Amino acid sequence: MRLGLTIAALLLVAGTAPAPAAHWWEAGPPLPVFAGRVTDEARLLSPAVAGQIGRRLARLEAATGHQFVVLTVSSLRGQRIEDFGIRVGRSWAIGRKGINDGVLLIVAPNERRVRIEVGYGLETPLSDPVCAKIIRETILPRFRKGEMAEGIGAGVDAVIARIDE
Repeated sequence: MRLGLTIAALLLVAGTAPAPAAHWWEAGPPLPVFAGRVTDEARLLSPAVAGQIGRRLARLEAATGHQFVVLTVSSLRGQRIEDFGIRVGRSWAIGRKGINDGVLLIVAPNERRVRIEVGYGLETPLSDPVCAKIIRETILPRFRKGEMAEGIGAGVDAVIARIDE
């Protein structure tokens, strides 16, 4: 009798346990909800500017097939921006399957972090040193002046220029 109750209790607990994540990048705090080519969770962009950037990203995708997404977040949810970027890129499936040609620009103003996450298919034009230079010389100088929208727009333009070379 006691064994039957123990098994029943274990089955009850096992039935209510959360299912494990299907992939390693799904583990961790919840990610922002994808809202399109520009997901401005931190509200750094006016609707007009977000629309302009979104149209530039749509033109890039129509011309090249490469997907480029901008994400601003109010918080990295306790994660390193590198890990957060990989989780978002894979969860949102940025880039074409098999080509892995997605680009994700992440801005986390509260943590003062910026990152350009690049799929393997675009690592030649957008190597780590190139992305670091875009952040350092194009985006951050504008951010330091309090010009967040201008920094994001200039960063988008710099990335697109590198892809188009």
